[in-house]
Amino acid sequence: MTMALIGHSLFSTFITGASYLLSLQLFYRLKKLWLNPLYTATILLALLLAFLKVDYSTYSNGTSIFSILQGTAVVSMAIPLYLQWPVLKKHSLKISFSIAIGSFSGMAFIWLTTKALLIKTDIIASLMPKSATLPVALSVSESLGGKPTLTVLFVLLSALFSLILGPSFFNWVNIKSDFAKSLSLGACAQALGVNKAFQWGEEAGAIGSVGMTTSAVLISFLIPLFAFII
Repeated sequence: MTMALIGHSLFSTFITGASYLLSLQLFYRLKKLWLNPLYTATILLALLLAFLKVDYSTYSNGTSIFSILQGTAVVSMAIPLYLQWPVLKKHSLKISFSIAIGSFSGMAFIWLTTKALLIKTDIIASLMPKSATLPVALSVSESLGGKPTLTVLFVLLSALFSLILGPSFFNWVNIKSDFAKSLSLGACAQALGVNKAFQWGEEAGAIGSVGMTTSAVLISFLIPLFAFII
């Protein structure tokens, strides 16, 4: 049993790492935002599993190490938050108000649009928390009766489109502030947006992290307002 678990872990780690490295090379070579390794690696990994005829449960049994690393990465975001605390404290009201208005407006728009198009309730429930981080979105979606697979798809697509279209939109409306751009991308593109924000500096990365976490918290609180009318 132990040897089988070790074998699964080695196999899962190898093909996951290989898929990511290949996707990263593709991203660096072509320099296209829509080729973000998070998505291309996922597609490549799915194709590899299908080609090798490996059952998903077999692969999943060996991925526990990635859950540990993911937790470590999330916790590490607290470091820039601590270092930039004076800046965050100074702008706390601005940050909270912006995220609250943006989160509510986004969910209200989704609800109105999906109702107008007569979309099924379970799809609406899966779509509503799309701007939250994946763990929060899954939890909220489940409480509303949504489908986990659709929720994952909507969250990932939302992050990808926000990352691709966000910088162009900022240029179009002449937004130059790294603060505003970082907060927006953190709230809309989650971890991808935070990663982009860190390219503008540690302060911008901290603002992006706050945008991501604040958005997730507020969405989890705001969702009950729509739960009775979905």
